Amino acid sequence: MSETGAARTDVVILTENYRIRGEIALAPDERVTDYVTSAKNFIAVTQAEVRAIDGRIIFNTEFLNVHRDHIELIAPAALTYHP
Repeated sequence: MSETGAARTDVVILTENYRIRGEIALAPDERVTDYVTSAKNFIAVTQAEVRAIDGRIIFNTEFLNVHRDHIELIAPAALTYHP
């Protein structure tokens, strides 16, 4: 948990062209849905791995902003299947 009380939550984000796996900071008892709904234009993702839809790794970065309008799906990584 960070100094602000936010816990890091591992998520998977799908856009039209990319699959992003990384962490977002959720307040205690906050759901991913609440976080996305309350976000302004961008979702801050840390420890991000960005892959093309075909699975190729494009890059890894410590910080990435994802524009909310480009998110087609976001889910806690623990609830997703990784073949």
